[in-house]
Amino acid sequence: MLNLTQRTNAPATDAVALAYDDRKRSRLKVTLASGREAGIFLERGEHLQGGDRLAGDDGATVVEILAAPEQLIEAEAGTPLLFARAAYHLGNRHVPVQLLPTASGGVLRFQTDHVLAEMVKGLGCTVAETDAPFQPEAGAYGAHGGHQHPYHPGEAGATGQADLHDPGHGPHRSVPKIHQFRAR
Repeated sequence: MLNLTQRTNAPATDAVALAYDDRKRSRLKVTLASGREAGIFLERGEHLQGGDRLAGDDGATVVEILAAPEQLIEAEAGTPLLFARAAYHLGNRHVPVQLLPTASGGVLRFQTDHVLAEMVKGLGCTVAETDAPFQPEAGAYGAHGGHQHPYHPGEAGATGQADLHDPGHGPHRSVPKIHQFRAR
């Protein structure tokens, strides 16, 4: 079996279509378009996006990852404000969302969940089911959605600046001053 263990920019010689939930897994057995069996072995927390390429351990195979079509909810917002509100409410629930801007507002795609569909419908979006490749936003802190490096308070990264990776506890936040409270 072919092992796929590292990313590459080399031209693809084979491909595999994976749904979003499979692209989030770091260990996965797949059947390539050529019919060949392969195993994906990535670092924990690394996610694949459609278009990523993985090098095979045979030195010759490069596999392109394709985002497979899957059942999704599409919520169309007719105004930029409604688009922002719907994205905010989905993000507040930590829902992976694909953002597709339109001339009047935008479309938000997310995995089928009828409770969430009713929520965005209640906000004023037009909701429909669709089959399409799902490429949600990777997140503000990682190109592939995973935590690529641990956070160490005050430690300088490759840029020489303190790491601001952890949005709630990084140096850009003041330290709580609980010890300053006095009993009366």
